[in-house]
Amino acid sequence: MENHAIIESFSEFKDEKNIDRVTLMAFIEESFRNQLKKKFGTDENFDIIVNPDKGDLEIWRNRIIVADGEVEDDNLEIALKQALKIEPDFEVGEEVSEEVKLIDLGRRFVLAFRQNLVSRIQEHDNSELFKRYKDMEGEIISGEVHHVRHREIIIYDDEQNELILPKSEMIPDKDFFRKGDTVRAVVSRVDFKGTKPVVILSRTDGRFLEKLFEQEIPEVFDGLIVVKAVERVPGEKAKVAVESYDDRIDPVGACV
Repeated sequence: MENHAIIESFSEFKDEKNIDRVTLMAFIEESFRNQLKKKFGTDENFDIIVNPDKGDLEIWRNRIIVADGEVEDDNLEIALKQALKIEPDFEVGEEVSEEVKLIDLGRRFVLAFRQNLVSRIQEHDNSELFKRYKDMEGEIISGEVHHVRHREIIIYDDEQNELILPKSEMIPDKDFFRKGDTVRAVVSRVDFKGTKPVVILSRTDGRFLEKLFEQEIPEVFDGLIVVKAVERVPGEKAKVAVESYDDRIDPVGACV
């Protein structure tokens, strides 16, 4: 197995995941070093050069030359006899840098590295998704119904992230959705289930009505009218207290 074989999917990671090139390179090196530590006990004597765009991955191992028969650690030391095969003028005490091919590390090493990298990228994606939707709590978003369950509806956003609209957060006797429908709802909260972020939507949250006012009424959107309070019985009635910062504007009349 050549070194480029293991990084054939690097461009796919970069294209399909919300991850920049510099971060991806850091994850590749981090994952590789994790496996080197497991295999050799240390990674400090390895240099790793990663170029995911070109599909290059170089691993160089640095070892100190010792006299023949005095090698105590094959990973950190190399016998003079072996070193001379690399460069005929090497001497005891000098450092040898030798490129390592993935085939020399073994198939298990390669598979473990790939799994480590996938897990690290998934962890990154989960963290980014959590931060993104945590900042959007109280905001309205739109998504498409992917499938309907007994107690909840699964909605996908534009990037195919899974969002959850519980039946308890839907307007009673009015909200009926089918696969493919577009749904507007407010981001109610974001939790973690294990290591996976769970985004909960709501159409009964008082903030949903408040944000609808902002989207649908220009004066509210422009800040000329402010929603002070919302009281709501979803599907039955709602009371909204509004205030105008412009004496020329009737806040109630503008919002009716």
